Amino acid sequence: MSRRARSWFRLPALAAFTAAARAMIHLGTGDPDHNTTPPGGELADSGWQWQGNWRGFAGTPIAPNWFLTARHLGGSVGEVFHFAGRAYRTTARFFDEGSDLALWRVCGEFPTFAPLFRGTNEVGLPCVLFGRGRARGAAVVVTNEPGETRLLGWLWGGGAGTLRWGTNQISDLANYGGFEANALAGTFDADAGADEAMFTGGDSGGAVFVLHEDRWELAGIALAVDGPFRFTPEGEDLHAALFDKSGLYERRDALWVLVEGTEQPQPAAWYASRVAARRDWIETTLAENPESPAPPDLLMAATVDGPFTTIPAVVDPAGSALRVPVPSAPAFFRLSACRPTRLLGITVQAGELVIRYE
Repeated sequence: MSRRARSWFRLPALAAFTAAARAMIHLGTGDPDHNTTPPGGELADSGWQWQGNWRGFAGTPIAPNWFLTARHLGGSVGEVFHFAGRAYRTTARFFDEGSDLALWRVCGEFPTFAPLFRGTNEVGLPCVLFGRGRARGAAVVVTNEPGETRLLGWLWGGGAGTLRWGTNQISDLANYGGFEANALAGTFDADAGADEAMFTGGDSGGAVFVLHEDRWELAGIALAVDGPFRFTPEGEDLHAALFDKSGLYERRDALWVLVEGTEQPQPAAWYASRVAARRDWIETTLAENPESPAPPDLLMAATVDGPFTTIPAVVDPAGSALRVPVPSAPAFFRLSACRPTRLLGITVQAGELVIRYE
């Protein structure tokens, strides 16, 4: 399944979202509360516990202080990644030149992180999708002779932001950005169960997990979907989750081509950056860029309850100490660091406070 064979539409980053809205489109239901809690049974611990919030989208911790997401979401060092009820300040970013993946290092350590897929053949494996994209919108129908209507799927609806999950199956490997087999592909199938899901706008960065050797492993990061589509070559673009594209037009090599009907539905596909194809880049980046042993920041407040603010201090790295002038009034101090740091003591030397740490 090459990019030439189909027109891909990279999942857009939505400028804003409504917190009460739901994400991802499911085959069997338009219920806004469907799959907004962790999956259970055979799908328990299938990746929900490793989904964080990056700029209103999804990201997945993969190491003690690293998370993986979509490169096209952008972002700057110093922004915050939210995971497991905590905020983690980013300290470095690395964009992959061979895919749409992005690695971000954070200050602090995650309480848990996802294992990377260690197999070599994802095709045919069932998977669980996660995302914060748009809800189900209006039905997409075509009218056949003599006036019969046929449901094809649903438009992307409004809002995004709430994490949801759905199921699917990896059907093929695809080429993205001129690189061979660096993406996973799956289709939105009409004969699948109610939890069959399709990525939409806003699902960028969402994870694709597969069950491998009795554990759930991260196989992909949401990237793109087929589309857009049109009712006529000159019509408006439609962004939709379709279990059958036949009767609509899709763009192929800059032309709008009618998808001819067949005996079987022709579903639209979703695509995810393939972790297995870029595992060497991921592991090398982590190994070569550990958190630097920077000195801690010194925070001061007038009362023990704060607020604490960062103050400039002279760093003595050899002695693992910070030096500041002796304050003119009672003061309370804290140390803030990415690595575990312990305060050893405070002394006064030549009119300065010397704060030692390890």
